[in-house]
Amino acid sequence: MTSHPTVPTPPPGETGEVRVLRKLRGADLARAAEVARAALVHDAEEAGALVERLAAPPANRRWAALVTGGGLAMASMSTADPAVGHVDLLAVHPDHQGLGGGRALLRAAEEWLRGQGARRVRLAGNPPCYAWPGIDVRYTPAACLAESLGYELDRTAWNMTADLDTDLDTDLDTDLDVRADVERLAKIGIEVRAAGGDRERVAEFAREHWNDAWAWEAVNASGLHYAERDGRVLAFAAWGTRPSWFGPMGTAPEARGTGLGRVLLRLCLADMRAAGQRTAQIGWVGPLRFYARAVGARAERVFWLYGRELA
Repeated sequence: MTSHPTVPTPPPGETGEVRVLRKLRGADLARAAEVARAALVHDAEEAGALVERLAAPPANRRWAALVTGGGLAMASMSTADPAVGHVDLLAVHPDHQGLGGGRALLRAAEEWLRGQGARRVRLAGNPPCYAWPGIDVRYTPAACLAESLGYELDRTAWNMTADLDTDLDTDLDTDLDVRADVERLAKIGIEVRAAGGDRERVAEFAREHWNDAWAWEAVNASGLHYAERDGRVLAFAAWGTRPSWFGPMGTAPEARGTGLGRVLLRLCLADMRAAGQRTAQIGWVGPLRFYARAVGARAERVFWLYGRELA
């Protein structure tokens, strides 16, 4: 484990020395996961895995974990804009809440980001390796803390939830069996596959049509399905890049209208159900109507994305 010097002592009333760690391993990682599980009551089941994911970001990402005896913050610099920093996670153990620890951690994260060249801080997801799009509105104290420190609401994002327990609700077209669709696609020369050692091919497709973030997610996802014709990748869908979440997914313009998105989505959700998940989070959703029609997903989790300029 390596660490940087501690940040300046918090003002009166904000207790606990803040350590800045450039790696999160061993006992530090275990303690961080424990804090996250206790504090993130709406995400407790996956909180430990989430901390582990944030501690293993893309190789070119500058990031740090800021820890106290009872709290954790994780911060990173944007690779898209070198003047923007992100606070990816903020958690204070319930036994330490109400003592100013969250405020001290957030200020420490700002100080670290300022030292990395950030001129603006966002309490929002830093793709491709992130916790949430922003602050889940159910974590009201976090939103209150942000606003008390001068953060302003930039925009709102949302997730959709797909139930995976059964496939009996045919009125909402939620049956995940796609065998007939796969046969139909094969007749027009499109093969649907689960990615194995060929993930880099899919990643290059994602990079060509979208961005490096989606390429990284394609390589690092728990599961990845794609479609190709004549050796050319046409579409892909991934799950598990962020624990229990589906995405990203994309189809090349030339293949839109073939139903590939619906097929690949359902293949991923079937994998997630086989892995024991009862629901799937479709993260940072754009096309509500597509997911609602394809698998009966519903808009559910809402996130506020905050930001402020650093003095």
